[in-house]
Amino acid sequence: MAIKVKIPGPLQKLTQDKSEVEVEASSIKELVESLEESYPGIKNRICDESGKIRRFINFYVNDEDVRFLKGDETSLKANDQVSIVPAIAGGGSTRCARSPFDSCIY
Repeated sequence: MAIKVKIPGPLQKLTQDKSEVEVEASSIKELVESLEESYPGIKNRICDESGKIRRFINFYVNDEDVRFLKGDETSLKANDQVSIVPAIAGGGSTRCARSPFDSCIY
């Protein structure tokens, strides 16, 4: 069954700059394999060495986080939409100059 997959910017260079692709899959695990078949190298960016989804990569099926469903065993059905979302961390609010005695920028 065809599943629409939203691809984040950092991975679009592997999908010929496509922000959305369609693959055939009945689970998240199959979806990752289908993506790899169509776009070689993408699995290494999504999964660790053991094949598990990396901690900082989140998958959503119709806006539901798969971590709260069945992870990579989450079932997919026709017309589901999957979003791949890399986690984003922020920085501090203060940036100091080289020396602790120099002024800080707030």
